[in-house]
Amino acid sequence: MKSISVKLHEPILKETEKILDHLKISRNKYINDAMEFYNKYQKRKRIEEQLTKESKLVAADSMNVVKEFEALGECN
Repeated sequence: MKSISVKLHEPILKETEKILDHLKISRNKYINDAMEFYNKYQKRKRIEEQLTKESKLVAADSMNVVKEFEALGECN
């Protein structure tokens, strides 16, 4: 495990200490869990942004395909 030094704003640290007291877990575990959670959140956010971007790129093509199918339906 790698050691790091972190500077926290006093109100955040005080709130964290209260939560740790209630949860009965170490500050180290709490910070590790929080960072793991936030990393997953950021990864999901990047995927959503990429999906939105790619959806916009294919939107026009999708509409053309729909129109072609509608035209085929009118021929029958």
